[in-house]
Amino acid sequence: MHARTRSIVAATAAGAMVLLGLSGCGTQASSNGEPLVGLVIKTQDNPFYVKMTEGAEDEAKNLGFNLQVASGDGQSDVDSQIKAIENFTAQGAKAILVTPAGDGIIPAVKKAQAAGIVVFAMDSPLGSESGIDGTFATDNQLAGQLVGEWAKAALGDTEPRIATLDLSTDQIPVDVARNQGFLEGFGIDTGDPTKMWDESDPRLIGHEVTDANEAGGRTGMEKLLQKDPTINLVYTINEPTAAGAYQAVTAAGLEGQITIVSVDGGCPGVMNVQEGIIAATSMQFPLEMSKQALQAVKAYLDDGSKPANSDGLDFTNTGVTLVTDQPQDGVESEDTAFGLEQCWG
Repeated sequence: MHARTRSIVAATAAGAMVLLGLSGCGTQASSNGEPLVGLVIKTQDNPFYVKMTEGAEDEAKNLGFNLQVASGDGQSDVDSQIKAIENFTAQGAKAILVTPAGDGIIPAVKKAQAAGIVVFAMDSPLGSESGIDGTFATDNQLAGQLVGEWAKAALGDTEPRIATLDLSTDQIPVDVARNQGFLEGFGIDTGDPTKMWDESDPRLIGHEVTDANEAGGRTGMEKLLQKDPTINLVYTINEPTAAGAYQAVTAAGLEGQITIVSVDGGCPGVMNVQEGIIAATSMQFPLEMSKQALQAVKAYLDDGSKPANSDGLDFTNTGVTLVTDQPQDGVESEDTAFGLEQCWG
């Protein structure tokens, strides 16, 4: 039984955009006239974007595109994304796919569009005023909501003592969407749903930011436990953060007390669910993002059509499924056998 499907958002900072590779030769189109498509990802050190790139390369070959891929230095490297979009525009790309690091790339996107280039976002929708031609993303709000609903059911009558390990202090949309979705799923009043950490619910013990990596997860969890060792539920922005948090939990001898939930669906994360390190995670599908986005490029180049949005959202939802080996009544989920068949990284 598959869970419901929907998604949300992005990041902000600096670094040098690196050209990762080409699926064709030359700077505009390969010698056999393949249309140039630029893919701009946030970083090479996240398996999610690596798998997205692999999927894009495969689909580009199937569709006859010359795919060139550029990567920045991290989740919030806006400056490098701007340079990459400008470079692809100058090269005469027919389409650009970008995983936005923030709304700061919008002027570069509009310049590309003015040059006749179709621009689609993946993974992280831009602001409503961006004018982007289409977006393919996970419903991060729903991803958070699913693990929140699961956690509420799993805790049952136990009094929750909740902490969150988030991405950044910058109120990045993907960070906000997952965090607020989790709290809503648990039944907590989020106050302003566009902002994290303005809640007043006494069940919320605290939060730390982690840069969405394992080291940050461990450090953040250590700080939270110093503040309050009675924490019994931890939401994490992604599975590497969850793995780091678990290291701190076990170092404190509290693995029997604390339940960790997360979002991603990477193979290491699903294996951590199987091993009981993460209790439940919401899986997203980067290969599907690449496939659908490139098929939309093909449709646009063929007849000028643009992708339709999903379920009243302002983007095309590419799916999210809750994965756990501890199913709860009323919460749709799949087990880790399914997760290991569908995971990435």
